[in-house]
Amino acid sequence: MKPILLKVAGLQSYREMQEIDFESLCETGLFGIFGPTGSGKSSLLDAITLAMYGKVERAVNGTQGIMNHSEDSLSVAFTFELTSSAGAHRYRVERKFKRTGEQTVSNTISRFIEVTPDGDNVMADKLADVTRCVEEHIGLKMDDFTRAVVLPQGKFAEFLSLRGVDRRQMLQRLFHLEQYGDQLALKLSRRVKENEAALRALEAEQQGLGNAG
Repeated sequence: MKPILLKVAGLQSYREMQEIDFESLCETGLFGIFGPTGSGKSSLLDAITLAMYGKVERAVNGTQGIMNHSEDSLSVAFTFELTSSAGAHRYRVERKFKRTGEQTVSNTISRFIEVTPDGDNVMADKLADVTRCVEEHIGLKMDDFTRAVVLPQGKFAEFLSLRGVDRRQMLQRLFHLEQYGDQLALKLSRRVKENEAALRALEAEQQGLGNAG
């Protein structure tokens, strides 16, 4: 996934609309986000996560307290590019929220859009459908995304300490190896059950024959 453009307004310290053009930032292949504590560095990562999954990893219940105290609305839009054997495709995820309490917000708009030379194609416009589109296109659930792509402060140790099933399933999703992991295990399990059933049928038939030679 290649970031293209991020727009955010009303999120934490970003009261007015801000635009981050990642294409210009990525011209040299590497860029950094610098600033004093509280300047909004992590909020940019929060904005990307909020756009993609409708939640902020470090917020209570995913959205509590994320809106700027002086605003009653919040909006994020994240454009990114995916490259496959078929070529590069661009998508934009848009979400808007309104204030419903001192700390609580409610989602009002969610859209997953394919950006084409001929215009925008809205592929999903409901909260759950948009999140599902994101997961299907980038192949990562929110837990994977915040462990491997946008790693929040203090979460690096958690990433390193993953064990057993959690690590295996995450790596499967990261490298699209499900067919060699859970799907293969399921296939083997079915084959074992089929063979056991066939064996029981043969044993029953043998018992029915008695001592016949």
